[in-house]
Amino acid sequence: MIDFVPLWTIILGLAVFFYVLLDGFDLGVGILYGFADRREARNLIMNSIAPVWDGNETWLVLGGLGLLAAFPLAFAIIMPAVYFPILVMLLALVFRGVSFEFRFRDAEHRTFWDHGFCYGSAVATFAQGIVLGAFIQGFQTDGRHFTGSSFDCFTPFSLLTGVALVFGYGLLGAGWLVVKTEGTLQAWARNKGRWCLIGVVIAIGTVSLWTPVLEARIAHRWFDWPNILFLSPVPVITIGLGLWEWRSLNNKSEVAPFIGAILLFLMSYIGIAISLWPMIVPYQFTLWEASSSPSTQAFLAVGTLFLLPVILMYSAWSYWVFRGKVRADIGYH
Repeated sequence: MIDFVPLWTIILGLAVFFYVLLDGFDLGVGILYGFADRREARNLIMNSIAPVWDGNETWLVLGGLGLLAAFPLAFAIIMPAVYFPILVMLLALVFRGVSFEFRFRDAEHRTFWDHGFCYGSAVATFAQGIVLGAFIQGFQTDGRHFTGSSFDCFTPFSLLTGVALVFGYGLLGAGWLVVKTEGTLQAWARNKGRWCLIGVVIAIGTVSLWTPVLEARIAHRWFDWPNILFLSPVPVITIGLGLWEWRSLNNKSEVAPFIGAILLFLMSYIGIAISLWPMIVPYQFTLWEASSSPSTQAFLAVGTLFLLPVILMYSAWSYWVFRGKVRADIGYH
């Protein structure tokens, strides 16, 4: 019988990564939005993501449904464990979306909606970081049931990952604004990107040192011989990317800061995958133990493999249509 677990692992992994990348940069733009002190600048910042921001959350839906359908045991354990940060994230995303729309239609209360857009973006990002931290920590279970408290996810480590993700999304957002804007606003985005990069580097270093202390199996995975030799390129490449990102934020390159931020996220993603593989409920259940039946996965794969190229083509087309710089007088050019 065909093993569909690797296929669904790839689909779910891609969905999560594309969500972090695409919704991450527009959440980052929303976080930085609150630091812009001129209405003209805020208008440009908002317009830079206006054509694409709502489509980015398609990947969140795909990831959630993919987890439920392909790995129901993982869904049944993880969701109760992170119920509150997920709820806060969804409410923040809704309020952020409302603020985005009402800012243009309710000029009398524009300042209120400006704050709503910024704080909604920051709170949603922070909540996602808490979910990530709780996932890395693992969950208290008894057999196939979550037996911990819904507040177990709030720990110093998860709060750290929440702050780390705010800086990370801010870096992505700054990279996007460097690509989409010019002149004074672009220089402002580079400055904010440098501050975010400092926060990202500190966060990556702290999390990298904390996780082996948090779980002995992660320490063995990274530091036992010969693993330490084979896995050493991961931190080396990450350090190199951090230096390249800093340099690109300080020179005239327009695309490099965004690419560098993406690659830093990719290396962090690879690092987490290496630490936890093959667990989907960390330290309790592997991908194969938590998966649905092969017939269920096969049935779902047919529809998903048809839908996935459509989503990719739609996303690529929307970014292509709205390529180029955004300007106050004519929108895109």
